[in-house]
Formats: sequence, C-alpha cells, structure tokens
Amino acid sequence: MTTTTPARAAAEPLRSEDAETYASWFACLAEPARVRLLHAVAAAPAPISVGALADAVGLRQPTVSHHLRKLADVGFVTLAKVGTSTHVAVNPACCTGLPHAADAVMGLLSSRPCCPTDLPEDVTVRAMAAGDVDDVLRIYAEGIATGHATFETEVPDARDLDARWLPGHRWVAESDGRVVGWAAASPVSDRKAYSGVAETSVYVAERARGRGVGKALIHRQVTEADAGGLWTLQSSIFPENKTGLALHHSAGFRTLGVRERIARHHGVWRDTVLLERRRPDEELDAARSSACACAPADTEG
Repeated sequence: MTTTTPARAAAEPLRSEDAETYASWFACLAEPARVRLLHAVAAAPAPISVGALADAVGLRQPTVSHHLRKLADVGFVTLAKVGTSTHVAVNPACCTGLPHAADAVMGLLSSRPCCPTDLPEDVTVRAMAAGDVDDVLRIYAEGIATGHATFETEVPDARDLDARWLPGHRWVAESDGRVVGWAAASPVSDRKAYSGVAETSVYVAERARGRGVGKALIHRQVTEADAGGLWTLQSSIFPENKTGLALHHSAGFRTLGVRERIARHHGVWRDTVLLERRRPDEELDAARSSACACAPADTEG
C-alpha cells in the first residue's frame, strides 16, 4: 500500500465542561504526595487501610488522610469505614477516565475524518465476487513479498479466506478493467458482545501503488462498515509500513500502542502497531460519557 500522509484535520474545540472537569483532576494531582498515594492505592490488590497506606508511602497518617480526602473529592478514590479504620480503594472508572482525559487534551480523541476525500477518479471499488479470487490471491502474494504486510509467509487457501472474511465486507478496486487491490474484514471473536468488532486488511497490487488505490479501498471499507453495523475496526501493522499507518490514520484509525515482539517472522521477532477506529457516533458518545467517569463516588468515613 502506498499513499501520502494527509494533512491533519483541525481538532474540534474541547467542550468547556470537559475542560473544567479535566482541570479539576489535574489540579488535584499537582501535589506529588497525592500522585504517590493514588499509585499505591491503584496498585494494591485490595482496599487498603489508611494506616497501612501511610506506612507504605512513608508519610504521617494525618497527612495521608488530608490528601485522600482531596482525591476522594474528585472521585479518584473511595473511602469506606471498616470497623474503626478507613479503607481506601481506587475508583475503577478512573482507570479509563483519567487516561481518556489526557488523550482528549492532547487531541488523540478529537473528531477524526471519516476517510480520505482525495480519491482517484480512475479507480472504482465494488463488492468482491467469486471470479476475483485469482487476482485477490496474486495481490496477496505481492503483499507478502514486501515482508512488511503480514505475518503470513504463504498465500492462504481461497476457501480459508472465504471462511475468514465477513460477508458484505469484501471489496476490490478496479482500474482500466483490472483488479488492482482488495480489502476485507474478519470478525475478531464469535462471542455476541464482539459482533460489531472486526479486523481489517487492505492490499494494493505492486504496479498500482502510489495511485490512491488504498485510499479508495479504505474509504469504501470504513463507510460500509459504519452503515453495516460494525462499531469498531482494528488493524495490526508493522511499524516499518509507514504508508499503511498513514493510510489508516487518514481514515480515522488511532494508534492504541505497539505490541513488542508479538510474533516471529522469518525467524525474527517483529513488533506491530495496533490501531483502532470507532464508528463516529460511538466515539462521540464515549467521549461525552467518560467526561464524568471520575465523578466523585459515594464515600463513607
């Protein structure tokens, strides 16, 4: 796959109410002692007493109690009376809410473009048909030959691919009457809860790279996924495949992280970059709801 990295879309302004919430969280953590206490509580396997927490961090108990109340006020921890002592536990919502706040402030969760808009006029994307199998396998082989497209070292059997790919989410790109690329999505699990989550692949023929074929394919792939009930698309791409990474970022995928030494490829350990794209409405709902994820919880004591 070959494409140019698109200009980054301007991020939508952070909502004022979210900014106020996040500012209160960050202000609370501006005290190093609170950062140490929150880490100690979060790392504890079970709720921990204030006395034990004071011993663990080497601070006086009245000082610890003062900082814990501040952490509880913004919802980072919960406090509960157990007999004559107060036990502290981390608020589970903050395990996702606090990282989300940092991502939102840094623009990593801002609205992203649906997909590339500068699509080539001479490329048409249509549903994959049975008669496309030879072209699809040939292009797959060309991708394998690059050494940076997949962990596969041999082209899978056509029947295996047919069983693997989701019906209704298989596409081929045509130019001048020839198939020059394909895209497909596979379910990540057979569990009902993950029915809207799929792993995607995009391959472009060697002779057609650099012409925007990948853009045309991923445009069709993500728009049809949105319309077809898939709420999350994910892809694992070798870090060396800069073109593939740029293509997916242009379609609204965000990098979740690097899976180091995840598998061996031709006898060499390889990393992969894990990317994810949320359907726009789902992403917006998640961003809005998580703004209150660390709202102060009910506490005792």
